[in-house]
Amino acid sequence: MVICDWLINLERQEKVVETIYSHEDLLKMMDQLLKEKTRFDWDQFYLNRDRNVPFFSNQPDENLVEYFDKGLFVPGSKVLELGCGPGRNAVFFAEKGCHVDAVDSSEESLKWGKERAKESGLTINFIHKNIFELAIDEGSYDIVFDSGCFHHIAPHRRGTYNNLVKRALKTDGLFGITCFLENGKYGGSDITDWDVYRFWSLKGGLGFTDQKLRDIFKDLKEIEIRNMRQTDSMNGVFAEEGFLTAIFKYYKI
Repeated sequence: MVICDWLINLERQEKVVETIYSHEDLLKMMDQLLKEKTRFDWDQFYLNRDRNVPFFSNQPDENLVEYFDKGLFVPGSKVLELGCGPGRNAVFFAEKGCHVDAVDSSEESLKWGKERAKESGLTINFIHKNIFELAIDEGSYDIVFDSGCFHHIAPHRRGTYNNLVKRALKTDGLFGITCFLENGKYGGSDITDWDVYRFWSLKGGLGFTDQKLRDIFKDLKEIEIRNMRQTDSMNGVFAEEGFLTAIFKYYKI
């Protein structure tokens, strides 16, 4: 009798999970199907910290540093970082006196980020969550920043991502992004959006061009789109070829 009840409950749970009642249910289904095919584990990726992965270094993106140098980003701002990884950019924001909410779905990467913040004597609010499950009050942030998250977002989630950015930003708020350049050195697949679902794969991360970013973020005002400038690593910044950087401003209607 107990086993029978368990099977009935399991069947009900499966029906609830796999029944589509809304657009959000459809998005979650596609998320899950992609995840099942990929089987990539971000916690395992971040577990071995000694691997030769360029963005494991505790250095901020060169474009992020430049945004502060040019006065586009202002010290003391309230910042939401999407897909913060081991916290290298979050640490830089905090060093500038910013209040930082840094989000990532990998517990292992956040553990690393917390260690870096503690070593630097900084306070950063690390949040272990899928970015699409965040509860954000409208107009909460001066800056939304993403380095390395967007190119792992599937095409069916771009609308959700765009809405998240716009909901988070204050009027005149700024959105900065670093993503794979199409056919770049470290990734940046040039497959079509339709091919993502033909292959059920992002091929390690999607690549973008200037025009693709303009089209995707057409509701935002473009300030600058350019390739990341490669510099000597001794300069203390993450600066590698094969990445595209951009900064946009959001004007609420």
